[in-house]
Amino acid sequence: MNIKIRDQGQQDYLSCWRKMQDYTLSRDIDSADEIWIVEHSPVFTQGLNGQPEHLLQVSDIPVVDTDRGGQITYHAPGQLVVYTLIDIKRRGIGVRQLVTVLEQAMIGTLAQYGLQAVAKAQAPGVYIQGNKIGSVGLRIKKGCSYHGLSLNNNMDLTPFSYINPCGYQGLQVTQLANLGVNIKTNELAIPVVNSIANALQALS
Repeated sequence: MNIKIRDQGQQDYLSCWRKMQDYTLSRDIDSADEIWIVEHSPVFTQGLNGQPEHLLQVSDIPVVDTDRGGQITYHAPGQLVVYTLIDIKRRGIGVRQLVTVLEQAMIGTLAQYGLQAVAKAQAPGVYIQGNKIGSVGLRIKKGCSYHGLSLNNNMDLTPFSYINPCGYQGLQVTQLANLGVNIKTNELAIPVVNSIANALQALS
């Protein structure tokens, strides 16, 4: 089962989210799985389980209530966002397996740049020395996934201080640029996406 990879460039969050929903709701058994590579204009996104108290400071950055799992997070240029529009029912994989695929794609990519990252079973995402560098959030409809991962590369991290990232008070975030790795976000996407695609092909 081939996977189409689409580089969507920088996109407004709301319009991209609607495109994901539309694709998922209109797809059928023959529709291709797709991976979208995106960067978003500055936006806070609040997951289905999101609690308003995790937004600590009001700013001019919009807050969007979205339909992925998890709590509030922040997107902006310089952060790699990879959306996985996958028919997991057709591939015979579960949600937890897909989360692991996304986490391991980030961990393996970071290792290529000499960074040791880990996943936490109780708090999905990827961490370096306790600081969060990558997030995962998914939604499943009709046996198909959308949303995906975000990996902090070279962005203004200040707005993360306006929230409890992913609902965790005092959680610090980091990024590749702060850890001595300087790479363009579209180049960072290549090993991440290849890892996801290879893992999905191996599982199904």
